[in-house]
Amino acid sequence: MKRIAVAGLVALGLSACQSAQPVAVEPPPCLAQCQAEQFQQLSQQMIDDLWRLSPTWALYSGVYDYADQLVIPDAEARQRQLAFVAKWRQALAAYDSKPLTGNARTDKALLENLLDSMEWEVTRFKAWQWNPAQYNVAGPFARLMNEEYAELDTRLKAVLGRMANVGRYYAAARDNIDNPTLEHTQLAILQNQGGLSVFNETMLEKARASGLSDAEKALFEKRYLETRQAILSFVGHLEQLERQLKAEGARSFRIGETLYEEKFALDIQSGMTAKQLYEKALADRAQAQKQMLSITEQLWPKYFAGQPMPSDNQQAVRQLIDHLSARHVKREDFVAEVKAQIPELEAFVRQQDLITLDPNKPLVVRETPPYMRGFAGASISAPGPFDKEANTYYNVTPLDGMTDEQAESYLREYNHWILQILNIHEAIPGHYTQLVYSNESPSLVKALFGNGAMVEGWAVYAERMMLEEGYGDFEMELWLMYWKWNLRVITNTIIDYEIQVLGADEATVMDHLVNGAFQQQEEAAQKWRRATLSQVQLTSYYAGFREIYDFREDYKQVKGGEFDLKAFHERFLSYGSAPVKYVRALMLETAQ
Repeated sequence: MKRIAVAGLVALGLSACQSAQPVAVEPPPCLAQCQAEQFQQLSQQMIDDLWRLSPTWALYSGVYDYADQLVIPDAEARQRQLAFVAKWRQALAAYDSKPLTGNARTDKALLENLLDSMEWEVTRFKAWQWNPAQYNVAGPFARLMNEEYAELDTRLKAVLGRMANVGRYYAAARDNIDNPTLEHTQLAILQNQGGLSVFNETMLEKARASGLSDAEKALFEKRYLETRQAILSFVGHLEQLERQLKAEGARSFRIGETLYEEKFALDIQSGMTAKQLYEKALADRAQAQKQMLSITEQLWPKYFAGQPMPSDNQQAVRQLIDHLSARHVKREDFVAEVKAQIPELEAFVRQQDLITLDPNKPLVVRETPPYMRGFAGASISAPGPFDKEANTYYNVTPLDGMTDEQAESYLREYNHWILQILNIHEAIPGHYTQLVYSNESPSLVKALFGNGAMVEGWAVYAERMMLEEGYGDFEMELWLMYWKWNLRVITNTIIDYEIQVLGADEATVMDHLVNGAFQQQEEAAQKWRRATLSQVQLTSYYAGFREIYDFREDYKQVKGGEFDLKAFHERFLSYGSAPVKYVRALMLETAQ
């Protein structure tokens, strides 16, 4: 740690009656950089403490020191969490009046928001009571089996230790669940049934063939069977609960305005209220619809020569979109087509020199594991900063569980053009690229405790930026589909607010999605389902995109002729996954 050396001063007494006494002068206070270094040490201690509190969070961040530990989600665990909040809130408060660098100030704000969120989840939101879907042991076990962070025997011992508490885990879950929603109960059934696929015969065969001792192998098999039984028993309990909820009625999945605004402030951290963002989205929806109409007017003669365009603007746009959407891959080729497009995106980014891509950070396209299905059709599972050499998985759900009609509707939604935009969003230069950069951030706090609006906002920004830079050769059909996709992002914000706060019903939401945003019936139905299972998260796409895009345009004005797009991207991403308002402030501090 750096110290500021100060020459000691001595005051000499001149009185003949007094002997000269040296008086030490207090050194000047530790300045901002010095305080920042002290704060970094404090934040590291807090992170280490967090891993002990939450071994699963640690595991997903790439810290496997406590991988054999499964926390029982009981009242005692919640009290430990609140004690953690109180302890570290007091420690952070010691820096309230001290000078800090911009980076340290941002880290402090992120840690304070983390503590506020942890406390709010336990004491205000209380999803541990009404959301059975948050109880599922499968994910961490799958990670231990699939990620080769250590030799197989080491990983199997972690699995062995972790399985010891599965029965108690689900017993606590049963005790916690009180007046749940029907929707979250049904999701919990689906995902826990999928979780059984993790505890399959392959896991058992690996243990039998491993270097574990005979006693460990016997214990492994015993706990393996007990784990499967615990999951089956929990699913049975939920199925009985589901029947009861259907017969007697269930708690509403809607959380209401007060909790929604509180959750929005903690999750999005944008400086706007949820209502303000909703009102902004309504205005942007009208603008996006105008853009789509303008492109439709230009493309109409190409596809409907001699046929007059309908006077109803929405009908005209819908007719053209429906016509174009027939161009899509076969259902059995959906996952393969996603894989095939990734190298094309990489080549374009490198050719246009938009951002540096690290060829040593693997991206693996895979079918979505069964225990993760039922929420989103495509997603990214990325390693944390402690495990950054591990694979990033692009999860794509195959369509084999759909009827022919459902699959056709889904494929028309993710047609030839929109599938490309989806891959930009999820992979390159969207989520995959941003999360690789986040792991390289010198601030561990910014890398670990990412802001969802920044993460999703970057992926949405990447879509627009790629088309602006010439991806697709400015094809008008691609731009029409882009605006359709962007309209979906805007509409996500509108429907989430209207569902959770204003009480919008399924018919109203489906009208927004199908008629207002030109979505296919199956996609709209899945979005309704997703909106009943989450709150606020659907607003993160639009909130983050608007902030990033607007900041880039402002930054161009500040830099003038010195603005460089690649440099902007790489500097913006160097701050990990911090909220955009903080990244903006840090970049503008040194922009002049």
